[in-house]
Formats: sequence, structure tokens, C-alpha cells
Amino acid sequence: MPSTSDAPRVSAKPPNNSGARAWTLADSEELYRVDQWGSGYFGVTPDGTVAVYPDADPNRSIDLHEVVSGLAARDLTAPIILRFPGILRHRMGALRNAFDTAISDSAYAGKYACVYPIKVNQERHVCESIRDSAAQLGFGLEVGSKPELLAGLSLTEGMNGMPLVCNGFKDHEYIETVIIAAKMGRNIIPVVEQAHELKLITRSARLHQVTPRFGVRAKLATAGIGRWASSSGFRGKFGLTVGEILHAVDYLEKEEMLAGLKMLHCHMGSQVFDIRAVKYMVSELAHLYVELVRRGVPIDTLDFGGGLGVDYDGTQSASDSSVNYTLDQYAADIVYRVKSICDDSGVPHPNLMSESGRALVAHSSVLVCEVLGSRVFPTEPDADLLKRALEQEDPPQPLLDAHGAFQQRDTGDIFEAYADAEHALSEATNLFTLGYMNIHARAACEEMFWSIGQAVLDRHRDELPDGLEHLTDTLADLYFLNVSIFQSLLDSWGIGQLFPIMPIHRLEEEPTRRGVLADITCDSDGRIDRFPGEDGVKSTLELHVPPAHDDAEPANPYYLGIFLTGAYQETLGDLHNLLGDSHAVHVELTEDGQWRIDTVVEGDTVSEVLSYVQFDPEDMRRRIRKDIEAALQVKRISLSEATSMRRFLDDGLKGYTYLE
Repeated sequence: MPSTSDAPRVSAKPPNNSGARAWTLADSEELYRVDQWGSGYFGVTPDGTVAVYPDADPNRSIDLHEVVSGLAARDLTAPIILRFPGILRHRMGALRNAFDTAISDSAYAGKYACVYPIKVNQERHVCESIRDSAAQLGFGLEVGSKPELLAGLSLTEGMNGMPLVCNGFKDHEYIETVIIAAKMGRNIIPVVEQAHELKLITRSARLHQVTPRFGVRAKLATAGIGRWASSSGFRGKFGLTVGEILHAVDYLEKEEMLAGLKMLHCHMGSQVFDIRAVKYMVSELAHLYVELVRRGVPIDTLDFGGGLGVDYDGTQSASDSSVNYTLDQYAADIVYRVKSICDDSGVPHPNLMSESGRALVAHSSVLVCEVLGSRVFPTEPDADLLKRALEQEDPPQPLLDAHGAFQQRDTGDIFEAYADAEHALSEATNLFTLGYMNIHARAACEEMFWSIGQAVLDRHRDELPDGLEHLTDTLADLYFLNVSIFQSLLDSWGIGQLFPIMPIHRLEEEPTRRGVLADITCDSDGRIDRFPGEDGVKSTLELHVPPAHDDAEPANPYYLGIFLTGAYQETLGDLHNLLGDSHAVHVELTEDGQWRIDTVVEGDTVSEVLSYVQFDPEDMRRRIRKDIEAALQVKRISLSEATSMRRFLDDGLKGYTYLE
């Protein structure tokens, strides 16, 4: 079997003493493609650690490894989410500047505002940071359910002018709450998703004697693109067709409520990676706006929804994990399209609104995990095992064939040796299954095969012949992370989302291993084996040899950072294996260049996650203590063992759900 890093039989690739150039920090930066996906917020320090530039200024940085080490000294151990409000503020400012520039350059007469969809990251401290910046930038919030509506009303208390757009299915209670909030003076805008919601708005508005501002979502013919393409177009979940919108206008005229229809909305989808799709949808929405204005509808705002994507893999391409446009191009194309269509038709320029969430928060969070150990395939077979297998009476032919291939590894054709070893292993497996080969011979065949495969990779990794492309994946190391993919990185498992991943330290060292990542859940799907690469996706990640873990003298931790995790990951996580929320810490950069901890949100305790699934921790404590006493009474365990068990019970219930 593969060996673990706790008892390694394999060493790191020896240093290259042939005169080749030594490894540099620039090599690490290029290898992990930090400049491509980092958007100016991440880099490498002279100490070989990851730098965070909260305001995209390379002269003002936070040392990520220094922060993680400082938190560990405060008993806040990985896995841990580090949030950087400075990045969040900078992203919001960049969006504001992009549209302001496009509006100025085009002499556009309308204004722009972004409303942040709370669903993208509903954590209160994140929402409060966004709310505070939104107040300065003229932005607002978007909600899509009753709980989010209440959260939005609470967040914007005392901020009557801040836009609060209300999407999602609505019942009478939802609508009445919105209407009363409008009467209170709130700038709240319900968006009609279903035709019957118009009747709810009309009935409630009359009851409370107010004419609210509201919008209608159009179900456009133009379909989206990418993973969420089906969420838009005619088959989309929300919105009214053009015919239904015309009926709605007739109904509102009849009910004398047309004056309240101020917004036309559409849904592009999420992570729209091709700018052409954005142009098509904006053009269709703008033409619909023109026709409705001509019809006499007093619309003054176009809300083109979400869709602004993030370049997760750094390829700047039209692919699921990237985008082929910049923020400035996105803003300029939207403003230009709407202006041209309005000017050609002689109608006023509407105000513009977007519901950008992913693009605002993705960069602002980093998930840091500790490597617990690794499992690697040996570069050399165990000498004692090989001797014992070969010295048996009448060694089986597959064993002899594998040994012959192994002897040819360093002197002959390495590819021929691999093919022979692969065939020998297949025959050995069949013989073992039929009971004609003992376990030592079988194990020796495996280890010689792995050794030859490793030799192939060491010499020809970048030029593997046809038929051997799988070898990198087959012999990849397995690195174990103290994290739950299902809790902290659900999109990686659920939809195959790529996230940039790299060590946050030791970047002055050349990474000599290639591996895939596995979490601590008991689910085989709890792994990451797709990583951003130069051509989009690679199946292994370059890593350093992790330090051996020794209980008597713990090794220095080896940390990996998973970047661009601010959007959706914290909200979507589940309780697989009852592994709960991880610690989350807000880190700010002070004026004098120091980092400080601004907010600490401690992760779930064992008691908390048990209570989520209706276990009563106190009842559990009583039951287990009773069982311990019963075992002690009949002398199955000693008093010290009983004490140890009780201590584990008490400490465990109030402790972190992850390994500490």
C-alpha cells in the first residue's frame, strides 16, 4: 500500500546539482499563477509567504502566513476563513468607478447603482461591511425570501434612501411587509416574478393607501451561458413573458397603479463568462424598455441582474471558471448598448442597476487548511519484502517478469519496462484472486510497478507518450486536509468549480511533489482533483513534502490557502459527518501597515452541531457518563480510563468539530 508521511519510505526529489538555475520566488508566483487569478490582491513576499494587498497596492500588504500563525497562537486553529474587508471595499469601489467612467465617457444621462444579493454570502458581518460601503457609494441590497427581507430591513435601519430590491416568490405577508416599509419611507422595490403578485401589490397598496415603486422581471428570449444557462431564457424559473408584461400593463392601467411601475428587470444567470452573452441580453432588455416607454409605462430603471463573473482559473477565457472580459469592459458595453438603443429611439436614458454579488465578495475570503499528512507511492520497493518474495520456492512468473522490468528501469527503455511491469501486475492480481500467489509476491509486484511508474514521471512528466497520460493521476500523492469539502467548499464537489489553491508559505522552496487533496470526511467524494492551470484545468497540484507529524514533538504545520471563496461557499455548506462552520476572522490593514483582527466568529462546537440535528448534548452527556460508570463498576475499565473517557466527553462536546 502507499506509505504515509508519518512513516515515509520516499524522500523528496533530490536537489538538482547539474548547474540548473535555483528555484526562486518568481518561479512559485508563476507556477501558482498568482498574477493571473489574483486581480492584484495577492502576491508573494520576500519571505516566501503569500501577501494580501487589500487595496490592490503592492506597497501595503498583509502576510497571510503570519496572520494564520498569530491566530493559532490565540487558539484559533485551521481550518479558518480569513475575510479581508479591505478587498471587499476595493471591489465595490472598482465597480463604482467602472460605471462612472463608462457613463462619463458616453455622456450617458442616467445613474448607476449596484445592489448586493444577500444570498451570495449571508454572514452578518459581511453584509454589514457591504452595507457600510454601499451607503458611501450609492449602492444597496437585494433580498430573495422572507428571512432575507427581514435581514435587509434590519441592515438598512435608518437608511431610508438605500435601495432594497425584493426578488423571489412572494405571498401576501411578504408583499404587505414591503408595502408598509415603503409607506415608512424606505426605498424598497418589489420585483414581480409571477403575474398574480401584481394583484397582491395592488390590494395591499390600496389597503395602506400608498402607491409603491415596483418592478417587473422580463423573461427574455436570450438564454444565458455556462453552468446556469437554464436559469434564464424562456425556460427560466422567474419572470413574465413579453405577452404577460403587456397584460400586466393593461391590468395596472385599469387599476390605476401604472404610476408605480418604475423598474424593468431581467436575469442573466450567474458567472456569465462570455461578454457577447451580456451584450445580447442587455440589448434585448433595452429594446423592451424602449417599447414599454412608448406604450406609456413610466419606467426609469433597468436592472440587468447578476452574472458579472470571476476569473477563478486566471485564463481570461470564455469558460466556466473564467471570464473573457474585464470589469471596465463589462460596464462600458452595458452603458454603450443601452445608450445607443435609447438614442436611436428618442427615449430617455434609464438609470442602471446590477445585482452583482460573486464579483464583489469572491476575492475577499481565503480558506486556510492544515495538511495533516500525505500518502505517497514508494520510489523504491521495500528490500526485505522483495527478498522474501523472490526467495520463495518456485516464484510465480508474474513476479519474475515484474522483477525483470524493475532491473531494466535504470538501464533500458523505461517505457518498455513500465509496459512489462503493468502486464505483470495485471497477471499477479489475477493469480492472487484465484489463490495461486501469496501476499508477499503480490505486494512486491505492486511496489515494483509503482517504482517504475515514478521513474517514468521523474524523467518524462512533461512529455508522456500517448497511452501514459493517466500516469500523473494514477501515481499522484494524496494530501489530507483538516477540512470538510462539503461544509467549506461545496461548489468544488457539487458543480466542479475551480478554486485557486497554493501553499501560503515555503514558496522559496521548489515543490517536489504532485498531489490531489482529500478532506477528513468519511466520503470518497471529499477530495479536490481539479486545479487551475495554464490551459484551464490540471489534475494535480504542485506541493512540498509535508513535515512528519510526531505526537511527542509536533512538526511545523504546512498550510494551504484556497482562494476566491467568498461567494456562496459559507452559505451552501452542509453538516456532512457533523463537521460544522469553521472559524472566521476579519483582518484589516491599518494605516501604519500593520494587520489587526477586527472581528472573530468562532466556528461551531460539537454541542452546537449535535443540537442542529436534534441531539440533546446534556442528555448525551448523562447517558455516556452512566455507561462509563457501569463499565467501571464491573471492572471493564480502570478508574483512570474512566476519568480519561469522561474528560474526552466533556472537552469534546464543547470543542471545535475539526481536529485540534
